[in-house]
Amino acid sequence: MRVFVTGASGWLGSAVVPELLDAGHQVVGLARSDASAAALTTAGADVVRGTVDDLDVLREAAASSDGVIHLAFKHDIAFSGDFRGAAEADRRAVDAFGEVLAGSGRPFVLASGLLGIAPGRTTTERDMPAVDDSVFSLRHATALAALQLASRDVRSSVVRLAPTCHGEGDQGFVAALVGIARERGVSGYVGDGANRWPAAHRLDVGRLFRLAVEKAPAGSVLHGAGEEGVAIRDVAEVIGRHLGLPVVSVAPADAAGHFSWLGGIVNLDGPASSTATRELLDWRPSHPGLLEDLDKGHYFGPAA
Repeated sequence: MRVFVTGASGWLGSAVVPELLDAGHQVVGLARSDASAAALTTAGADVVRGTVDDLDVLREAAASSDGVIHLAFKHDIAFSGDFRGAAEADRRAVDAFGEVLAGSGRPFVLASGLLGIAPGRTTTERDMPAVDDSVFSLRHATALAALQLASRDVRSSVVRLAPTCHGEGDQGFVAALVGIARERGVSGYVGDGANRWPAAHRLDVGRLFRLAVEKAPAGSVLHGAGEEGVAIRDVAEVIGRHLGLPVVSVAPADAAGHFSWLGGIVNLDGPASSTATRELLDWRPSHPGLLEDLDKGHYFGPAA
């Protein structure tokens, strides 16, 4: 299968691309820089130059491929205050892919998120997000639009990702918590710290995307959660032990001040099941869980 992958040189893409190549697929990766293009070429993938804003490039690459995995998202502008701009660009890209793939029966796999789908209980693949006027609903709406492509003869699926897809080299939420602990001189959690985040190792997630493009039925919701829920207090304790810092509770009212941009989500409780995903695709996560991965120490070295 010839698979076009956006975000192919990124944190998840660099796990998805080798997984596809090792399974015998041909990969065409979208690269927006010389460094990304070089990394993809070294990995053994073909390269298409462009960004997610280059809709004609996306359409042409999708038209000449047997399937599409869309991982790219403008995290740089999303985390610097323009989440709306990032989400709207993502929606335009998904719509462009839908135009090309409609009526073909070819697979389209979209990366989305798990937090906030079903507050107050364990989220399952059957749960659908509420879409309202808030800016953060825009990405949920895009995921629903991708699923609706199934009615247009696209074998579409959405992989809802755990908030932390961890592993060596991670620069995401867990790395941010480590950095905040170093800066503040304490490793913190909010309230009693019993709130849970689902987690997955990036290499297990890479395999899930490969399975999805190969055989996920049209309209499938898949959960990239190797662990249903890891208590944030437990994460803080491992961080504190490795950095030699006290582990402390932060009052909810002080969360924004202490955790900066993470303050709005570090206290969310969002466990998620992946039972249906495992049964549907025979996905078997086999790499270390989050706490074990943290204990390996690579989040705490000089490079981190």
